[in-house]
Amino acid sequence: MTIKDIARLSGYAVGTVSRVLNGSPNVSDEARAKVMAVVEEHHFVLNNNAKHLKQQAGSGIAIIVKGTQNLLFAPLVEQMQGLIRKRDLASLIYYIDEDENELDQALQVCRERHPQGILFLGGDLDDFRARFGGIKVPCVLVTTSAASLGFDNLSSVSTDDAAAAEFAVDRLISMGHSRIGVLGGRTDSHTAAARYGGCRASFKKHGVEFDPAVQYVPARFGMAGGYRAMGALLDQMPGLTAVFAMSDVMAVGAIRAIHDRGLRVPEDVSVMGFDGIEMGRYLTPQLTTIRQHRESIADRSVEILLRCIEEKAPAVHEMTPFGLITGESVRAL
Repeated sequence: MTIKDIARLSGYAVGTVSRVLNGSPNVSDEARAKVMAVVEEHHFVLNNNAKHLKQQAGSGIAIIVKGTQNLLFAPLVEQMQGLIRKRDLASLIYYIDEDENELDQALQVCRERHPQGILFLGGDLDDFRARFGGIKVPCVLVTTSAASLGFDNLSSVSTDDAAAAEFAVDRLISMGHSRIGVLGGRTDSHTAAARYGGCRASFKKHGVEFDPAVQYVPARFGMAGGYRAMGALLDQMPGLTAVFAMSDVMAVGAIRAIHDRGLRVPEDVSVMGFDGIEMGRYLTPQLTTIRQHRESIADRSVEILLRCIEEKAPAVHEMTPFGLITGESVRAL
């Protein structure tokens, strides 16, 4: 008698049977009763040694993290690991640079470790469009929407980046700012392009002039990138009163660059971030930023992936809400 036999006799998926046998609370009373009735009838005993060997073989969930300096991803990974552990599965974590191809890593992981599914944190849609066809296990793209790609085994959970960026610039304009700079990633990146589009939409809606050659400086999503980009922005846009940084880590670097020029935040330059990382609460001044709801993103990403693995559910694409954290780094003129 194996777990697969119990699944067949009880009418439940192997994953559900596994959770019952390992005492997981994430099982209905009806499912638990039916599975345990089969267990008792056939005198089944869980082989913990076999379970341990299975986990060691790496048949768990792979998490591929693109961007080693993205501080939003660290708590997401931690929360996902906890959720995966509760389902009695192992998690395999892989970090790659933001300029690397995540599909190269995923294909290698599939060849060597045979995961049941993959969670991608961050990703380039062009890479997925070109290479994802070689991935056969269920996957979820986290923080970037994959709805436009149309793969049957690729779901996504994300924030509406364009709407959130538009809201951020709306907020700055509503507080009297019109000379606004923007720090962001390469506009051939899906996330940066969506946020850039949201910024442009806000400027157009309010009739505020925006010259991308002067007011937009691309940079890597990190503190050093934000620092260098802010220095360039101050050089080419004297008199700016506010800046929107497309990530909180960029905003941290920007605040330091402003300080090093002998200017003050927010008295001379207001700074708006994006992500809602914990560090922002402890900066001086406390960072005003767009908050992505990472708890919802992590919960839904893991739940969707496990449902696709265990129940062969179809791919879904969800957007989680965003909010505003009102700190001290933005002032009204």
